[in-house]
Amino acid sequence: MSRWLIALLFVGVTSAHAAPSEQRDDDMTQLLVNRGLITQLREARHTVAEKTTDFVREARQNVAEKTSDLVVTAMGFLGVPYRLGGTSAETGFDCSGFVRAIYSQTMGKMLPRVSAEQAHATQQIDRSDLKPGDLVFFNTMRRTFSHVGIYVGDGKFIHAPRTGASVRVESMQTSYWARRFDGARRVEGADASATTAAAYSAMSPIQP
Repeated sequence: MSRWLIALLFVGVTSAHAAPSEQRDDDMTQLLVNRGLITQLREARHTVAEKTTDFVREARQNVAEKTSDLVVTAMGFLGVPYRLGGTSAETGFDCSGFVRAIYSQTMGKMLPRVSAEQAHATQQIDRSDLKPGDLVFFNTMRRTFSHVGIYVGDGKFIHAPRTGASVRVESMQTSYWARRFDGARRVEGADASATTAAAYSAMSPIQP
């Protein structure tokens, strides 16, 4: 048998095996089209995308509103005297007591009582990622995280500074605070992207 005849036979056998498979794919596609399943799947995917977008937008808005409320609430305590161990406006605040009270009132988050413990219980972030409501820590007593305040934006933070002073807003750029800056932290649940991701992961693939 010549080489050309063998080649023709091989091509014929290959085509005979490939054709049924291709035909089955075409038949399956046509079946889905006839039953409207492809259209339904596309519509379902579009519906999920719309609902997800709305959900993400609402989650981000809710977190932004809570963060705004937190900063506004903190500003409402300007002038409250510093008191070591103080945790309320009636008794006065120390730095960690102030932060704990604000987060408890506005976010429903019960942070640890001591500033160092607050640092360890929250998420570390870069200074460049600071957003209003984040925590800023300073080394004011020759130990890390010995002082804490709440970032309010524009390089400023609100805090209860020391005995003889009162709750006030200061710039992190001043030489005293710049030298003692010890890092930034974010309270879990107070970040829009984190809240959105957690909520999105809890959604089922297709909503009715």
